[in-house]
Amino acid sequence: MTPPPAPLSAPAQQPTLLIVDDDEDILSLLTLFFQRHGYAVRVAEDGVGMRAALAAGPVDLVILDVMLRGEDGFSLCRTLRAASRVPVIMLTAMADHTDRVVGLEIGADDYLTKPFDARELLARVKAVLRRTGEAAGRPAETRPCLSFAGWRLDVARRELRSEDGTLVLLSGGEFDLLLAFVEHPQRVLTRDQLLDLARGLSHAAYDRSIDVQVSRLRHKLEDDPKSPALIRTVRNGGYIFTPEVRRQ
Repeated sequence: MTPPPAPLSAPAQQPTLLIVDDDEDILSLLTLFFQRHGYAVRVAEDGVGMRAALAAGPVDLVILDVMLRGEDGFSLCRTLRAASRVPVIMLTAMADHTDRVVGLEIGADDYLTKPFDARELLARVKAVLRRTGEAAGRPAETRPCLSFAGWRLDVARRELRSEDGTLVLLSGGEFDLLLAFVEHPQRVLTRDQLLDLARGLSHAAYDRSIDVQVSRLRHKLEDDPKSPALIRTVRNGGYIFTPEVRRQ
């Protein structure tokens, strides 16, 4: 009797994307496109559908249109960010930087203006997932906990906790920027250096993206965000992270 063939190794699990858009043609095209590139795809046309899709199981990334019927994408992004660290890429038909800034301010990880090339969206999805995957896949000894000014940053879990242990939710971009600061404390970093160090911001290749994320971090870290003590602005220089950082 011929022995059965050796079992094949299990295929890598497909990343799951949730696409929220009320344009049926875009949903159809993006679903086929991402499925052909090895992704599992769920779709929703509004906030109700998004919540139902999320309740069906975890997703790895949300692609969220701003202009939706009923509750808009900005509101839905706020809802997501209040309860989850799932990465969010927002889509908008508006070319104005204002929409992009608002999206970053409420916690989106990246932003793309319609009309767009699906290959560019794919590249951005891969970049966001690669960042989160790299953080989860590093050996434990290279993923320390870093403490500063009463705060504790768990690099392995991508979590920030206050002195009393309260979890503070950070978007992917916020976490990457804070990690860049704590790994280079008491050193002036230009915006270009921060764009390079915090690779989550590299797609939004303009200085304002750094300023927006710094502002968000200050509101979460500082006693008085208008008079920051931890992340200080250096005129004509960039920013400096002032606390002493300890590895645990």
